[in-house]
Amino acid sequence: QLVESGGGLVRPGQSLELSCTSDNFGFHGRAIGWFRQAPGKERERISCMNPNGRSTNYADSVKGRFTISRDSTTNTVTLMMNNLKPEDTAVYYCAAAVHLDYSGTYFPTESEYDYWGQGTQVTVSS
Repeated sequence: QLVESGGGLVRPGQSLELSCTSDNFGFHGRAIGWFRQAPGKERERISCMNPNGRSTNYADSVKGRFTISRDSTTNTVTLMMNNLKPEDTAVYYCAAAVHLDYSGTYFPTESEYDYWGQGTQVTVSS
């Protein structure tokens, strides 16, 4: 039900903006998250936003470089990725939860999300 787009091949230091949309699931007032999975590694959580949008969290590996946002008008979730590094190479997934609610520094795990996209490949290489 979720569709990611915006992945591609970029050089180190460049930026990419990933988008996640849905035709039949509304992101407004829902917990959303971004995850990634590199070859040979487990899927890791990298960013999340709680339902009211007042709480956003980031993995240490992306903090200060990535920004999660939600546009209720277009029903789009975005992950802006700046200063990309080769270690950011992975398949990126967006996720959304129907009933999850939290605040503060809580960082939901993947098992707490109900819907997932199919993933979009991001490759950072010189």
